[in-house]
Amino acid sequence: MFATYATIYMHEFGLSGTAIGWVTTLTLAVQVFSSLISGYLTDRMGRKAALLAFDLISWSIGTLLWAASQNIWFFVAAAFINGFQRVPHTAFYCLLVEDTEPRERTYVFTLLQVIGVVGGLFAPLGGLIVSHYGVVSGGRMMYVLAFVCMTAQFLGRHFMTRETEIGLRKKREVRELGIRATLRDYAATMRAVLTDRSLLLMFGVYMLFNFQMTMKGTYLSLYLADGLGVEEGFISFVPAVSSVVMLLVLWLVMPRISERLTPRTMLWGFILSAVANGVLALTPAGAAGWIIASTVLAAGATMITAPYLEAAVANAIDDERRAKMFAILSVLVLLVVSPSGIIGGAAYSIDPALPMWLTAGAFVLSIPLLIAGGRRRTAPKDGAIGVGESS
Repeated sequence: MFATYATIYMHEFGLSGTAIGWVTTLTLAVQVFSSLISGYLTDRMGRKAALLAFDLISWSIGTLLWAASQNIWFFVAAAFINGFQRVPHTAFYCLLVEDTEPRERTYVFTLLQVIGVVGGLFAPLGGLIVSHYGVVSGGRMMYVLAFVCMTAQFLGRHFMTRETEIGLRKKREVRELGIRATLRDYAATMRAVLTDRSLLLMFGVYMLFNFQMTMKGTYLSLYLADGLGVEEGFISFVPAVSSVVMLLVLWLVMPRISERLTPRTMLWGFILSAVANGVLALTPAGAAGWIIASTVLAAGATMITAPYLEAAVANAIDDERRAKMFAILSVLVLLVVSPSGIIGGAAYSIDPALPMWLTAGAFVLSIPLLIAGGRRRTAPKDGAIGVGESS
């Protein structure tokens, strides 16, 4: 609910498109640091403890700061605190994937996608709140509600889940080995990543996917409001429409996609995503039909790409080095994504449609990487999974 109006909420406090980009970049810069330490903290504290502690710091405290915001410095403080979200991100990823059979991970990530989709159905409630109370007062209400819901979820999840077997073992090993041995293990893990070309190609696709998500997530609502003249109360229907389309694709399309067709499906998903964002960039102001068409196309394409991409990355990472390797992946992703705020802010100041073109461009660049990764699939004896493979 609040994500839909986050940039508009900041804009109401006098932040320009460039300033919003700098705040986004600050969050991403802190995320680089928190990603670097996330693997160690996840192994040292255990998956559950790291997940609970840093979720409460980065999200519970962060939403309270956003709710109390008065000027840019509140957003800067919230951006800094929220940047530590990469620690629980790594911890949750490990808790989710470990003790789960590789062939079942596609279903796990699909279910996560469904949870996010169902959540998007509630976005119009945010639109009603904003229409009735205004962007600032309505935004504060949504952030407070987020604090209550998130904190309850963090505590409930902590007490209803158990630590993974690998998590328990890594917790003992890190305490016995000490910091120097851990740093040597990080160096060995980094060498393993940099020498595996198939893994690097997959990581490249993953990095570009995250780049476009950040770019579009930051500037879509602002573009719809300022660039296309969509009323603020109706912007929340965009994620709701996306959610409905994703559920229909999940129900009608995904059961018909066999495992051997996964690489081709992902390729078409990227092509359709590029077209959808290009259509949105070319949409004239007030053309609701084109906005809906772009939204429907992008939602369907996302549903047939995101779960398979997540599962492919999860299956390519060695269980014994999962926390450290995923932390390194997160750093590589953030090094690519971090400039997106500044780049998007500068692009938006030139033309509000430019961030949408950059989003489309990220998908276009992903296509040859996806094809090359498919051609360089590792042999089964090596135990790695090629791009697009779900198990």
